[in-house]
Amino acid sequence: MNSDEKEDCECGPPQADTSPAGGSDREHEETEAENPEASRMKRAAAKHLIERYYHQLTEGCGDGTCANAWCASSSGFRRTDNNAAAVRALELYKANAKLCDPHPSKKGTTAAYVESNALAGAACANKGLPPFVREDFKDVTFLTEEKVYEILGLCAEKDDYSPLIRVIGRVFSSAEGLVQSFRRSKPPTKEELKSLQGKDEDKDEDEKETASSATAMEEDPPASSSLSRLDDEPPLGPDEVSVDTEAVRRVYARLLANEKVEAAFLNALVYLSPNVECDLTYHNVYSRDPNYLNLFVVVMENRNLHSPEYLEIALPQFCKAMSKLPLAALAKLARLWSRHGAAALRRMMETFQQLITYKVISREFSSRNLVNDDDAVVGATRCLKIIYYADVLGGDLDTGHNEDEDDEPVPESSELTLHELLGEERRSKKGPRVDPLETELGVRASDCRRPLVPFEEFVNEPLNEVLEMDKDYTFFKVETENKFSFMTCPFILNAVTKNLGLYYDNRIRMYSERRITVLYSLVQGQQLNPYLRLKVRRDHIIDDALVRLEMIAMENPADLKKQLYVEFEGEQGVDEGGVSKEFFQLVVEEIFNVDIGMFTYDETTKLFWFNPSSLENEGQYTLIGIVLGLAIYNNCILDVHFPMVVYRKLMGKKGTLRDLADSNPVLFQSLTELLSYEGSVEADMMITFQISQTDLFGNPLMHDLRENGDQIPVTNDNRKEFVAQYADYVLNTSVEKQFKAFRRGFHMVTSESPLKYLFRPEEIELLICGSRNLDFLALEETTEYDGGYNRDSRIIKEFWETLHSFGDDQKRLFLQFTTGTDRAPVGGLGKLKMIIAKNGPDTERLPTSHTCFNVLLLPEYGTREKLKERLLKAITYAKGFGML
Repeated sequence: MNSDEKEDCECGPPQADTSPAGGSDREHEETEAENPEASRMKRAAAKHLIERYYHQLTEGCGDGTCANAWCASSSGFRRTDNNAAAVRALELYKANAKLCDPHPSKKGTTAAYVESNALAGAACANKGLPPFVREDFKDVTFLTEEKVYEILGLCAEKDDYSPLIRVIGRVFSSAEGLVQSFRRSKPPTKEELKSLQGKDEDKDEDEKETASSATAMEEDPPASSSLSRLDDEPPLGPDEVSVDTEAVRRVYARLLANEKVEAAFLNALVYLSPNVECDLTYHNVYSRDPNYLNLFVVVMENRNLHSPEYLEIALPQFCKAMSKLPLAALAKLARLWSRHGAAALRRMMETFQQLITYKVISREFSSRNLVNDDDAVVGATRCLKIIYYADVLGGDLDTGHNEDEDDEPVPESSELTLHELLGEERRSKKGPRVDPLETELGVRASDCRRPLVPFEEFVNEPLNEVLEMDKDYTFFKVETENKFSFMTCPFILNAVTKNLGLYYDNRIRMYSERRITVLYSLVQGQQLNPYLRLKVRRDHIIDDALVRLEMIAMENPADLKKQLYVEFEGEQGVDEGGVSKEFFQLVVEEIFNVDIGMFTYDETTKLFWFNPSSLENEGQYTLIGIVLGLAIYNNCILDVHFPMVVYRKLMGKKGTLRDLADSNPVLFQSLTELLSYEGSVEADMMITFQISQTDLFGNPLMHDLRENGDQIPVTNDNRKEFVAQYADYVLNTSVEKQFKAFRRGFHMVTSESPLKYLFRPEEIELLICGSRNLDFLALEETTEYDGGYNRDSRIIKEFWETLHSFGDDQKRLFLQFTTGTDRAPVGGLGKLKMIIAKNGPDTERLPTSHTCFNVLLLPEYGTREKLKERLLKAITYAKGFGML
């Protein structure tokens, strides 16, 4: 449509008013009021004319000899960016500037020309001309929010949504179409819009609509100009995508409410996913076009992905395709989604969790049909990892307080020397594994104080129940691309499953050390010593054990990774686990005796802390760290009472003010009150940057948080610094030597363990200390019987009634007597496999136990009273080991 054509059609831009008193304007308003359809068509035609002006400014008409000053094909034309071109297009429309005819060589212009003529013809239908409304939209290869609403409006008028369904099917099944759809664009500045509005304050509703069209030009230009538009886009930042997420959400909200349209998204996703998987696997498409990430953002905004229709085919295929994204793309998605808030993350997390649960429940998995081989479960788990790290990034992060690495490296084991001796290469890598996505993002789970979605919600219990952990651990160690291990996604595993994986790792390492020792003895002719053997006296357990461990740590630290074998001098017990349990308990009781002075005890919190003024040397703390590591390595639970900050520090994080809340609540309350004090801190509190503590003998010790701290008053301006330095001194600086020695000993045993990879600080506490919740009903449910007893035996019923009537202290004594520890294992007493076996008829003998195997030998006492009396005496006075 050229300038002459525009004059013949009333749907052209408004002309100068030549009638008196603005009569044509009134007539125009009345026409619009009587015929709203005419108004809508007129606005649509105006919008497309502006698009032609925009195309003329950015692409030109294609005629190299064009003399139009406002055409990009003109020799003297000065090009501008897309945003400025959109604003200028609106100005040219209002000024009724010259519009070039399309040159035959410019195909894109011809397409836009035809489209404009079609819409203009539709607008002219209000004058009685034959209407011509295009309903197939075959040239729509990508979508914008306005285009969707336009098509939706036309379909609603005719109550025929088939055109919209075809467009959705075409665009949402095409990776290229989705990548180009719903692009973000920079709108004109407020100053530019105000300058345009000031030119004509009496604009009618048509012109207001054209202003909005100008701002939408970037989103909905003619299809032919899309490639040029993409080429002109500025480069994206590391956390940016070019898709307008809010627009996508609005479109989904409108379309998913329509049942006729909803199925189109499902069918399109089924067709889209295999092509996307192929593109990512074989064509390296993301490296060529980072905007390829847009399609994953668009699809994941669909709030119906969790519905049953998607769970069977569409969502599993999409998860499989999404898991093929390169590492940089996964990290970018995690950063992007971390800014979407807890509600959006929980929705996506629940979508993947529902798919995993559905597949696990609907299929039968076994040792022959592993869940690790199910593509849907594996793909959803890999996608869930993106959400997990987005949850970490979006939470309350503390990345700036990290412990310094040990000054002295952990001594190497003799394994390398042995392999060289045998002419073999070392197979396994040293050091704990680190997740590649964690490295790419530069963040760890332990950095997050409070995630957007609680970590516990990422655990999938049905998956944990069917997972064959021995097989999964094998895949974890082999690290092949063909076999997936869920241990690479530890967030989805519960503490019990992860503890089982750690148990396999420790046992295999023990067997490896034992085998190496045998080979070493054959080659070198040395005495065979396949175990870490400790022979101790009960009355001198600390001296005997720590001296022996100190010698091993200095001579050959690799021996610490052998299986522990403890023998009490003068006793006949054979260590199958139970003797070691008692050994650890006795050592812990001695070490944490406040009279020794290595640790201080807080009566309020019932917790121990490192004594900054202890007279013991660093070697003693190193040995305590070794004992703690050995307990984990040998799957023994310790009665240790440390605040959570100790386990955070073991994971490489320094203590901060927040950690004082459980380790020193009185000091924490004082410091937080100081921060919130509304008066004058300097005048009212009169404190300085010098603090006082007491030594081992109760004498006060002064410490300057700053140089000449006693002369620097704490004010309202510097109180935050004072509080931070105070907390840092209490939790880090004052105990730096003691804790570093303690950590060094701990790492001597656990340096090659996947402990840090699998567990968070709170889970490590559970691993070391066990569960404090003693559910004896759960223990009753899982207990097995032998020797003639069963669940319905009279003596068994009386036994459980008697045990349930005991107080907490007596119940702990029973656990200690039967299992060697008074703590429940990881997962609670329900995970404890206890056996009650018959030990003869009624007798005066006391009950006995095999703590190595959690077996209680119970005679068949004649009365309940006798049962209670014999059992209480046994658990109260039990001490030592003997041969039965």
